[in-house]
Amino acid sequence: MHHKAIVIILTACFLLPTSTSAAPSSALTQQIETVRREREALLNEQRRLQAELEAVNRESQTLGSAVKSLDATRKKLATDIKVTQSKISSTNLNIRSLETTMAEKEEQISTHHKAIATALKTLSDYDARPLVMDLLASANFSDVWRDRSQLQSLSESLDTEVDQLRETKAMLNQEKVKKEKVKEQIVSLQGQLTGQKSVVEENQKAKEKLLVETKSKEAAYQQMLADNLARQQQFEADLFRLESELGLTIDQTLVPGSRPGILAWPLDNIYITQRFGKTAGASRLYASGSHNGVDFRATQGTPVKAMLGGVVEGTGNTDQQKGCGSYGRWILIKHGNGLSSVYAHLSASVVETGQSVATGAVIGYSGGMPGVFGSGYSTGPHLHVGLFASQGVSVRQFVESRGCTQLFVPIADVKAYLDPLAYLP
Repeated sequence: MHHKAIVIILTACFLLPTSTSAAPSSALTQQIETVRREREALLNEQRRLQAELEAVNRESQTLGSAVKSLDATRKKLATDIKVTQSKISSTNLNIRSLETTMAEKEEQISTHHKAIATALKTLSDYDARPLVMDLLASANFSDVWRDRSQLQSLSESLDTEVDQLRETKAMLNQEKVKKEKVKEQIVSLQGQLTGQKSVVEENQKAKEKLLVETKSKEAAYQQMLADNLARQQQFEADLFRLESELGLTIDQTLVPGSRPGILAWPLDNIYITQRFGKTAGASRLYASGSHNGVDFRATQGTPVKAMLGGVVEGTGNTDQQKGCGSYGRWILIKHGNGLSSVYAHLSASVVETGQSVATGAVIGYSGGMPGVFGSGYSTGPHLHVGLFASQGVSVRQFVESRGCTQLFVPIADVKAYLDPLAYLP
């Protein structure tokens, strides 16, 4: 083949598109933007309802305020569900966008592969011809040297193009990894949606149950709160007696030293209502005279996150046995650094025993509203978090209690309790 034809082939090869980033279609981009704007409006509504709910919960504990709180919670939860559904829609659109980008990159790589293969074969055939043959066939020696020089330059450009294709392949692989992560987000969001819907169901049942049990009378509601407090004190006394008698040996070398940042916050918005240890009111509320965890203000249905990655050691709900004034719905996670954490009074759980969870993963939703299944002995919405040396805590049937004999709960030696705030940011 004549050298001028070769130059044309190679030049055509390098005039092919070399962009390694493909934009989604305008229609898809518009859909993504529409969903984003709709979600922003929902988030504003969510913040407004959250503020309204917190204001209601600050009111004195009366039957009327409890009903108002349940009604406000229902509205807030409905918006939470819409936000999650919006996130799922947005994530699905993101997957479509990634798939479009990946398809265009794959097509571009294929086109370049074919063009480069053709150019390489032609260049190889031309280079195989002896220089003397070109000199004899040409009327002008300078044309031969010029063409040879151009071919050398194009050969170097070919090397550059191959490097760019390698980069495109690397970017394609990154897009594939990104797509898999987005798919994992979809699964997580769908799990959250299921959890949120179960919270709504519990909320609806709670209002009906509350009005039936109290016969819409304030005195009956106040008696219910008093019964909750009595069950709490009974459970605390039974638990403290048992845990004091365990006598386990705790090897402190297996427990990480307290340092802020080992754990992450379990909630997005942090407001501590009761600290660990001998706090004000602890001697009145607890047989041990000490609070064995940290309480956070959290309205019903607030996402609760794992403070550190680990494996779910157990889950349960002590409300399954009538008269058991305990944790209510709880989750215990064993971390890989010698620590274990418990999350209690939940309105929903979205994890199972044996499941691995990452730091910051949503594991459930806060509760604590009296009358809501899973609240346990709580007298108001909040999240209770406890921390243990893993070697000193286990999930076991609480047969030594008076009201929880049929149920399994986390039980720890008193020496295994740790202050979560010593490890949180």
